[in-house]
Amino acid sequence: LKYKVMVLVFKTNIFNQLEIHVRAMLDSFTQISAIDFDFEDCDNVLRIEASKDVGSEIEFFLNSKGFYCKELL
Repeated sequence: LKYKVMVLVFKTNIFNQLEIHVRAMLDSFTQISAIDFDFEDCDNVLRIEASKDVGSEIEFFLNSKGFYCKELL
């Protein structure tokens, strides 16, 4: 049985010095299978692979921690 993977993409203000910290914070989301950052992109893109749509939860979580995070739909 193959489960579906959702790819969620966010615009953030996270920069590479914060990557390890943010990855550790997102460890609490058991639905996440992969986290990728694109710091070359002007939107400092955070790309997440997850087993279900946790986009709004991630957005709320990171914003509540003082980061800018907006899901790109």
